[in-house]
Amino acid sequence: MSETADTSASDRRTEAPAQPGKHTGEDRVRKFLVVLDDSRECLNAMRFAAMRAEKTGGGVVILAVIPPEEFNHWIGVRDLMREEAAERIRAHYEVFAKWMRDKHGIDPDLVIREGEPVEEILGQIRDDPAIGVLVLGAGTDRSGPGPLVSQLSRASGTLPVPITIVPGGLSKEELEAVT
Repeated sequence: MSETADTSASDRRTEAPAQPGKHTGEDRVRKFLVVLDDSRECLNAMRFAAMRAEKTGGGVVILAVIPPEEFNHWIGVRDLMREEAAERIRAHYEVFAKWMRDKHGIDPDLVIREGEPVEEILGQIRDDPAIGVLVLGAGTDRSGPGPLVSQLSRASGTLPVPITIVPGGLSKEELEAVT
């Protein structure tokens, strides 16, 4: 998969290019933005985004954010760690992308950004006008729904797109019933 990089002082992001005529802002396809991370609730958010995209003729953008604290090292070590993090993300993405293609006929885009997760999510929404819905998975443990859900739901009244919060405890069958 070829990737393009856009680097600035505050943000470094890598984006898998859209296929010609597919998932571009010009084709009016509504995209579901879903965050790829190591949380258990990520799986339900991915499932929901893929099922809704399939049923509505939309697309999926999978966003992975590498927090800046992962690279507080010497330049050479930082660059190596950045590349290793990107490789782990691409491997994780490929699992979800294959499932989305095989089960739902959805070919998701991957975007990797570096920075604070909430800022990068909002930045991606600003950068891609075709994003119509942000899909987040809510955690099921006693500590609450998770930091992204907590922070973004507080700001939900000012966001440019609606948020869909998918309960982490829903079964695959329950997700299918609500999508």
